[in-house]
Amino acid sequence: MEENLQEDLAMLSELDEKSLLESLSQRFKQDKIYTYIGDILVAVNPFKYLPLYEKEVSERYKCHDKKSLPPHIFAVADKAYQSMLGRMGTGPKNQCIVISGESGAGKTESTKLLLRHIMELCRANSQLEQQILQVNPLLEAFGNAQTVMNDNSSRFGKYIQLRFLGTSVKGAKINEYLLEKSRVVQQDEGERNFHIFYCMLAGICADDKEIYGLLEPEQYRYLNGTSLSDDMVNHWSKKYADVCNAMDMVGFEEQEKVDMMTILAGILSLGNIMFEPGEGDVLRVTNTSVGWLKAAAGQFGVQEEELLRSLTCTMSVTRGEAIRRLHSQQQAEDARDSIAKVAYGRVFGWIVSKVNELLAPNVDPDVELHEIGILDIFGFENFAVNRFEQLCINLANEKLQYFFNHHIFLMEQREYKEEQLDWEVITYKDNKPILDLFLTKPIGILSLLDEQSAFPQATDRDFVDKLNSKFKAHPNYEVVRSHSPAFTVVHYASKVQYNGVGFLERNRDTIPASIRGLFINSVTPLLSLLFAATISRTGTLMPRKAKMAQVTEDNFNSTRKQSVGAQFKHSLGVLLEKMFAASPHFIRCIKPNRTKSPDVLDNSFIMDQLRYNGLLETIRIRRDGFSWRPTFKEFAERYSLLLLKPDIPLNRESCMHILNNTRITGWTCGSSRLFFKYWHQEELARLLDTLGRSAVVIQKNFRAVMCRRRYLELVEEMRRQRQAQREEEERRRREAEEERRRQLLQEEEEEARRRRLIEQENKRPVSPPVPLPRKKKPEPRPRSFLSGPQSAHLAPVPRPRSKLFEATPFDNDLGGPAHEERVKEKHKRRRNTIRWFRETQARKVVRNGEFPCWFHGMITRRRAEDLLTDKPLGCFLVRVGQSREGYTLTYRGANRCRHYMIEMQCNGKYVILGEDRAHPSLIDLVEYHTQAGIKPFMELLTVPCGQSCDQQPDYEELEFMVPSPPEVPHRAPDPVAMELQRLFVPPDRTSAPGALQPDKPPVLRRISDHRRRLDALVNQDEPDPKDKPVPRLYPSIRLAMREIQQIQQQFSDSTDQTDVAPGNRWSPWKRTDS
Repeated sequence: MEENLQEDLAMLSELDEKSLLESLSQRFKQDKIYTYIGDILVAVNPFKYLPLYEKEVSERYKCHDKKSLPPHIFAVADKAYQSMLGRMGTGPKNQCIVISGESGAGKTESTKLLLRHIMELCRANSQLEQQILQVNPLLEAFGNAQTVMNDNSSRFGKYIQLRFLGTSVKGAKINEYLLEKSRVVQQDEGERNFHIFYCMLAGICADDKEIYGLLEPEQYRYLNGTSLSDDMVNHWSKKYADVCNAMDMVGFEEQEKVDMMTILAGILSLGNIMFEPGEGDVLRVTNTSVGWLKAAAGQFGVQEEELLRSLTCTMSVTRGEAIRRLHSQQQAEDARDSIAKVAYGRVFGWIVSKVNELLAPNVDPDVELHEIGILDIFGFENFAVNRFEQLCINLANEKLQYFFNHHIFLMEQREYKEEQLDWEVITYKDNKPILDLFLTKPIGILSLLDEQSAFPQATDRDFVDKLNSKFKAHPNYEVVRSHSPAFTVVHYASKVQYNGVGFLERNRDTIPASIRGLFINSVTPLLSLLFAATISRTGTLMPRKAKMAQVTEDNFNSTRKQSVGAQFKHSLGVLLEKMFAASPHFIRCIKPNRTKSPDVLDNSFIMDQLRYNGLLETIRIRRDGFSWRPTFKEFAERYSLLLLKPDIPLNRESCMHILNNTRITGWTCGSSRLFFKYWHQEELARLLDTLGRSAVVIQKNFRAVMCRRRYLELVEEMRRQRQAQREEEERRRREAEEERRRQLLQEEEEEARRRRLIEQENKRPVSPPVPLPRKKKPEPRPRSFLSGPQSAHLAPVPRPRSKLFEATPFDNDLGGPAHEERVKEKHKRRRNTIRWFRETQARKVVRNGEFPCWFHGMITRRRAEDLLTDKPLGCFLVRVGQSREGYTLTYRGANRCRHYMIEMQCNGKYVILGEDRAHPSLIDLVEYHTQAGIKPFMELLTVPCGQSCDQQPDYEELEFMVPSPPEVPHRAPDPVAMELQRLFVPPDRTSAPGALQPDKPPVLRRISDHRRRLDALVNQDEPDPKDKPVPRLYPSIRLAMREIQQIQQQFSDSTDQTDVAPGNRWSPWKRTDS
């Protein structure tokens, strides 16, 4: 049993499929889902919660010893991070973590755990770590969907590049691959659209639904008439709140969020537009679709007539003459669906581009950054119906399998042969012929697909027939005899049959040229930006200003435009280049059963995955092979420290000398490099770490001796200064005594002389007395003189840091020029902060003409602690930072005061540093944390700390910034304004700056956004939480939705005369595969 629970399968005594499966099964039954194969991690999805990822577990896997802890995904993250820093026996180098497995095997969750642990390892008291962690839920909502194999399946691939300077993260970049845009308009049985649509419909309140033009989910054809139960509504509502918070945390603006949701609502409305023959050959929309056309036009910010014209005909210019080609009904529906797919794809690409812009490293371009890449890409898929997207997904998995084989088998055994080692070659399943089948030029599946896509008259049957004629003799290709165009490819994992219907159209991925021009001129800035953007060779959206876009129809629709297959092929090549340039770490995810059931293990299903992943061969090469193969120079440069000798030659003899001293066994030496087992690197790193700790001890003691010596010198110098000071004071005292004696002698002599003069005068004849001049009153002596000569040289009295702490000698301020410069710089920063508060924050903090009781202005840290000294546990205050543009929340804890930094995001949201939630205002932040604790101590805000006195509050220097509301003369309500407000102003937004006021007549005039913002600041004392951006053409959307509801009411009244059930009114719109 102990051998069956072996943590490293490379240590198994018997190596066969039975023992391998038995080991994994026994570990799975004991909830041990992680197992090593040398330095490769195997993870089995448990389909249930396991207490393996708590905070204390994460702490144990920081800089840990692999042998001391069981296998874990945190160990892979830690090894990648330490290797990136150069602490694992090699120099600093870029790392990549490759996660592979079937759809539903747990790749997305593994990516989240890796990101979380790496952010814990590099935590540097910055908000960037939380922003990076919030990217995953954001991209999941827009890029994941439910399939028959996985409830949270990634319908795109992503490669996350984390960029580091030293030990701290400085930025991140997301590379996205092949979003499955066809899912927007069509889903198979048992599958759903992207998560974001259900999040919107469940999470947006009723008033906002009216603003965006949204109805219930069963109303939309693109959602297949799906209805949401109460549990699902609660689930998707929470997801929507998480998505909104993620966008706030990353830095999306409110208007950008509104525009994005409006575009998504427009996509849903667009799907409900249906066509029917009209007069002549011109199509028109059905009576039930007129309202949806108006709604879609309003949501996209375009004219209804122009949108309809773009759907029903194509305009082209030939020799200066405009030619209009009318669409058939099928062509109009295809144009409608292509617009929905392209619009959604560009929204997703814009989100990725925006995230990359907000998370870009803010460092000097010349500074070298190291990198950890995490690849989370769609797993191998084999559905009942496999289309173009499944072919691209499986091609990507073929590439990853080839990378794994190349790194583990091909490259390693090639070096054994070159170094003339005695090695028995391990055979493995090479998938290079399958890649050649897809990627060879000019005769490969993708090349032939591009060739056929270039011909407008080519059909999917022509494409499949050409494949059959070219590859019928290929061992990995099989011809399918059926009525519909289909073909079969024998992949490394299994045999997959592809339905060729739609291959050419999805590979072209074009939209009507008039649609691009129409959307570029949209009044919705985001939509205009999306369609003015260019597409890179890898399919990445590159936004630019719409006015700079070249609206040239020929360039957009020319055959030079890269196809989706060509873009995906090029992006895979770029991805593989990055991965080959880094040190890889592999995680192989295993799916235990097809039913997604916990505690159920399907042995045959697992065995299939073990076989096509080549894990048995991997175990054999990890047990017998040498995964680490440094050259003599690389090894000697890194480990010469182990000899404790400087300047050793970087040759073979030095390497042998180093290894003989370390007493490591199991390695071998080739002609130009050394060969080590996978555990040798950790043993050598442990030896270096021991020397490093010894060096720290030596440095500590040396510095202690030097500091002690310096301290004794300073003490002796202080004694000499004090002795000299005492001698000087004694000399001055003696001189003062001598001076006083001389003065006394002089006074006595003066007195004697005066007496003699009096006696002489008395002997003279008597004469009238002459009054003597009044003697001058003696002036008081200075205080310093009265207190003695020693008072001028008293030592400075230490100022206590706080009432909670004792005074220390380091609190003394010795003054000097440096101190004066610091004081000037401090005052300068203080003035800048006050100006920042006055210009951007004052009106956001003030409520009802005054500051909240917990706001204490710009007080010092020491003053804040003094105010909270006698306060109860949980008391708090908020103060303005003195040296930065931000706030600090001071909290009275059990044993001390804690200070939490509050930062304002670039989008105006407030967040406590280290928290994962953004807030629209300081008041919302305080109210939220009265219910939810502040991490990591989960401390609740209970009692606000009031002012020290009523006459002089702490924010006195900021009090002049409190705005006073202007007096507005009252006028009688204007009936016309009231009616226009009812029709065109969003509900509960009559107090907004742009709303029509009942006491003002409706005057149509153009007011700039800047003027409106200034008016809002003047006319409002406090911001209204309901005052937020709305869609640009809200009145049109609202009128269209009213028309739709009226038509639906009429339709509902006449359901007894139709064959359509009321609860399934859109069922005739469901599309099925041909």
